[in-house]
Amino acid sequence: MNKIAIIGPHHQDGWDLLQKMNFDVFEITDLTKKNLIKELVDVEGIAIRTAILDEEILSKCSKLKIVARHGVGYDSVDINYLNQKKIALAITGTSNAVSVAEHVMTMFLNLTKNIEKFNVLTKKGDFHKKRDLPDFFEIYKKNILILGFGRIGQALAKRCLGFEANIYVYDPFVSKQIIESNKCNKIDFVDGISLADFISIHIPLNKKTKNLITKKELKQMKENCILVNTARGGIINEVDLVWALEKRKIYGAGLDVFETEPPLKDNPLFQLDNVLLTPHNAALSLECRKRMSVEACENIVYYLTKNDRLNKNNIVNKKLLKLV
Repeated sequence: MNKIAIIGPHHQDGWDLLQKMNFDVFEITDLTKKNLIKELVDVEGIAIRTAILDEEILSKCSKLKIVARHGVGYDSVDINYLNQKKIALAITGTSNAVSVAEHVMTMFLNLTKNIEKFNVLTKKGDFHKKRDLPDFFEIYKKNILILGFGRIGQALAKRCLGFEANIYVYDPFVSKQIIESNKCNKIDFVDGISLADFISIHIPLNKKTKNLITKKELKQMKENCILVNTARGGIINEVDLVWALEKRKIYGAGLDVFETEPPLKDNPLFQLDNVLLTPHNAALSLECRKRMSVEACENIVYYLTKNDRLNKNNIVNKKLLKLV
C-alpha cells in the first residue's frame, strides 16, 4: 500500500482521490523539521503546500518517489536533491491561473479607481465631498507589461484585452509567435518598464530574478505606473519600493508576496496609502483550492501508478526522469 503524506490543509476532493486508490493517507500538522523527518521516513508521495523540504529532511525519506506542490512555485523544495535521487517534483500547472489573474485585475482596479477611499467617504456621509477625492483613471487603452508569459501571464492578458488595453510581454523563454498569437506584443525588459502604465510580475524567484526591480528600474517607470507582484517576494527590492512609493516615483503598488513571510509588523509598507497588500492568497479562491488539491493528488496517483493520464508538463524535472 502506497503511503502518502499531506502537509498543509487540502480540499476534501483531493483526499477522496487518494483514498479511492486505497492509499495510506495521513496529514502532518506539526511542520517542525524534527517532526517532518520522523513522519516522512517511509512515505512514497508527499502533497505539500508551503512547508520547507530541504535536503536534511528529504535525505531521510528512503522510499520517496514524488513531491507534489499545491501551486506552481517550488522554491521551498530542494529541487537539486530531488534531481540527484531522481525523485519527481510536480506542480499544479493548470489550476491557479484564473484565480491569480483575477487577483491582479482586482489590484489594478482598486489602485487606479481609489475604491477604498471612495467607500470610506460615502459611508461617512460625505457624499457631497466627492470633488475633494483624488483623480482616478481607466485601464482602457493603457499599456500593460506582463513579466512572464506562462499560464498565469496568458490568463491575465485575456482579461486585460477585455479592457481594450495594449499588452506587452517580456519573457525571453517564450517566442514572439506565441506572444503575438495571444494578441500581445513582445518587448524587452528596459523598454517595457519605461512604457508601462501597469506592470504585473509572473516569473519565478531565482538568482537571476532576485532584485530584478530595484531603485534603478523604479526610476525608469512612469510616475503613473502601478506595479503588482503576485509571484514571489524578493523579485522587487522592498526597501527600494518603499522609497519609490514614498517619493511618488510610481503611482502605486499591489503586493501579494513579501521578502519575509509573514512580513514583520513594523514593515514600512504598512504605513503607505498607495500600496495594496494581501496575505499571499491570490491563488486561494475556493474554486482554485479545490482545483489545486485535486491536481496535486492526481499528480501523485498517476505518477505512482504509471497512468497515461499523468500531465507530464506538471513534472518539473520530467527530462531528467525521461518522461518527455
